[in-house]
Amino acid sequence: MAEELFRDVTPEQLRTLLKQGRAPRMIDVRDPEEYALGHLPGAELHPADQIADWSRTLDPDQEILLYCHHGIRSLHAAMHLSAIGFKKVSHLRGGLDAYSLRADPSIPRY
Repeated sequence: MAEELFRDVTPEQLRTLLKQGRAPRMIDVRDPEEYALGHLPGAELHPADQIADWSRTLDPDQEILLYCHHGIRSLHAAMHLSAIGFKKVSHLRGGLDAYSLRADPSIPRY
């Protein structure tokens, strides 16, 4: 069986991790305008279109969770990081929109 390159985290799983104080480093890969509309507490903004630059500043051994609006950009970012040697990468399935719907309605939807 092939090893997973990265894993999906559901909104419910992330909510539990946040409540337990065990959340990984969270990176929002949306654009600054989207981030300003709402984001996960403690998340860093690193737009997906600049991944070649900001990925060099990350520790490849650190646990990292990526997210975007619906999960497509974060999926691509997770694939990229995994391809360049990151071993502890995950992404939020369904993105921030799913998180708002299923885990924390206080986060604005757009």
